[in-house]
Amino acid sequence: MNWDNVTPLVLTFNEEPNLRRCLERLNWAQRVVVLDSGSTDGTAALAAEFANVEFLTRPFDDHTRQWNHGLDQARTPWVLTLDADYVLGVGFEDELTALPEEPACDAFFASFRYLVFGRPLRACLYPPRAVLFRQERCRYVQDGHTQLLHVSGSTDYLETKIDHDDRKPLSRWLASQDKYAVLEAAKLMALVESSPIRLQDRVRRWIVVAPWLTLLYTLLVRGTLLDGWPGVFYAFQRSLAELVLSLRLMEARLSKAF
Repeated sequence: MNWDNVTPLVLTFNEEPNLRRCLERLNWAQRVVVLDSGSTDGTAALAAEFANVEFLTRPFDDHTRQWNHGLDQARTPWVLTLDADYVLGVGFEDELTALPEEPACDAFFASFRYLVFGRPLRACLYPPRAVLFRQERCRYVQDGHTQLLHVSGSTDYLETKIDHDDRKPLSRWLASQDKYAVLEAAKLMALVESSPIRLQDRVRRWIVVAPWLTLLYTLLVRGTLLDGWPGVFYAFQRSLAELVLSLRLMEARLSKAF
């Protein structure tokens, strides 16, 4: 695949701690679109240091509309969508070049290597994500607190992993979790028992179990306990996110009961 047929798209809001590492790995791209939601830190100034970056702004309403607006700014058949805390793994450019000029699929998923304070973990709970896809045949749709890419055709997987390396303060992460939990709780409360429900969502609807299972599964089954304090930090982060969601689910149920 020709690099000129791919436009990297990065969403930002106060991503000064992360953006440089992300953009440095995109120097192969002719044009990178950074779509910002009104950052008040040095995000815009940092993006201006890169000659191939076009910095655009749009007031934030939700991630689904923000991503889809960003897709509309691409002028190439393919788009590579990245969060600002994503860093392309070594060898990505070679794999991209090796792809057929007209791949048989419409989207490629990538797996992730999770880093805590710059230290990679042996495993994580972060799922693969469709990151490289045909712009005209794919669109984002809302799914609870996050968004999913609706792909018209078939999909495939990239071999090169992407690093997830978020260096923003813990306070920022904590504030985000409650916003995510409100949306996710609404989605889980709307599920109908007679319809197919993922095991993960079914466990979350039990409320009490999910935070403890997440902690034990991450530490012992996924083995992050062997990564020392970074692995323990990550496991506590994930269990805390589930605890906030459990509280929001309890709140929703109690508000209906009284």
